[in-house]
Amino acid sequence: MLTKDVSKLGKVGELVSVRPGYAQNFLIPRGMAVTATPGVIKEVERRKEKERQRLLAIKQEAEAKKVALSTIGGFIIKKKVGEENAIFGSVTDREVAQLIEAKSTLSIDHRQITLPEIKKTGFYDVTIKLHAEVTATIRLQVVAE
Repeated sequence: MLTKDVSKLGKVGELVSVRPGYAQNFLIPRGMAVTATPGVIKEVERRKEKERQRLLAIKQEAEAKKVALSTIGGFIIKKKVGEENAIFGSVTDREVAQLIEAKSTLSIDHRQITLPEIKKTGFYDVTIKLHAEVTATIRLQVVAE
C-alpha cells in the first residue's frame, strides 16, 4: 500500500502490485509504501467506503439543488434596451449567480454557469453544472428596464 503519491504507480492509500525487489529496496525504505497485511487492507477498504459515502453525499446535495432550482421556475433579469430590443452590454454568469442566490438562497459558483450569447430581450435556457453527473437548466427571461 502506498503512503505517498508515486508518479506512474499510484496515489496515497492505493494497493499496488510491484516486484519484490522494487518494494524492498526502494519504496519501503523511503517510506513510500508499506507491506499489505490484512489490517492494512481492511484500513484501505474502510477509507474507500468513507470516500464513496462522501462523494455520494456531494452528489445528493447537487440533486437537491437541481430540484430546488426547477421548483422556482423562471428568473427575470432587467437590462437597459436600445433599438430592436438589443440590450446594452450582456448578461454575465456572475449576474445570474447573484440572481439565483437572491431568489433562492442557493449558493452557485458563477464558473458552473454556462450562458448562451444574450444580445436581445427574451427567454434563454441557462445550464448549471452542479456536479460531474448533475446538470440543471433554468429559464432566464431578459426584460427591458
